Amino acid sequence: MNKKTIYSILTALCIIGFWLFDNFYTPDTYSDPEKKEAVTSIATNFIPSSTTGAVVKHNNYMLSYNEKHEQAEWVAYQLDKSQLTYDDRKRPYFIEDPKVKTKSADYRNYKGSGYDRGHLCPAGDRRFSKYAYDETFYTSNISPQNNAFNAGIWNELEKQVRYWAKKYGTVYVITAGVLENNLASIGDEDVSVPNYFYKIVARDDGDAVKMIGFLFKNEASNTSIKSHLVSIDEIERKTGIDFFENLPDALENKLESKVVSDGWKF
Repeated sequence: MNKKTIYSILTALCIIGFWLFDNFYTPDTYSDPEKKEAVTSIATNFIPSSTTGAVVKHNNYMLSYNEKHEQAEWVAYQLDKSQLTYDDRKRPYFIEDPKVKTKSADYRNYKGSGYDRGHLCPAGDRRFSKYAYDETFYTSNISPQNNAFNAGIWNELEKQVRYWAKKYGTVYVITAGVLENNLASIGDEDVSVPNYFYKIVARDDGDAVKMIGFLFKNEASNTSIKSHLVSIDEIERKTGIDFFENLPDALENKLESKVVSDGWKF
């Protein structure tokens, strides 16, 4: 066997090896193997209802998975001022969520789709530890987003939420795409592409509760984030989710019925 033939065989083996790695290899889990990682709990009053019953709790966020749409109908997490760091973290692979019983969508559904793997709990909110950061790379925590939307107004809102965490100490965030019938889909697993994304931010303010809601089209926008304010009731009508079911009914109805930006510094 001459050198040219050997070189050709080795090249072919390398190509096959890279293809197999790219298409079939994923790590098992991003959980802390020694279970030393602190758990960031979410106050009961700020946990939404689940339309699917498939609630998953990770160390630093929780979610309700919708198998039909192959993504979360909501992701909820607490963001504290002390958690906001600028630590440089190496981006890991996107992997399937081992806690989703029906198996979360494979990240390869997004390849060549034209859509970003849009984080719901942002990796930028979880830089304070390696495990917290890596946890955001479960595919249960992503949704197909238009690139200009993801890098534009959605990113602006994520920065605004961090600003509020710095200013007020602690905020609670609930976010996802609006999952409805007849959505376009991508990949072999038919991952739904939401037409709209919502984000709800809440906080305790002394003896009071304050909340604010946003609704965006999944497209580029030159408008201000403030122009996308909506009532929590409107988001509930679009999603079928009861976001603050554990609050007393009278208080819940009062807070959710109006668009109130007072008490939120923009």
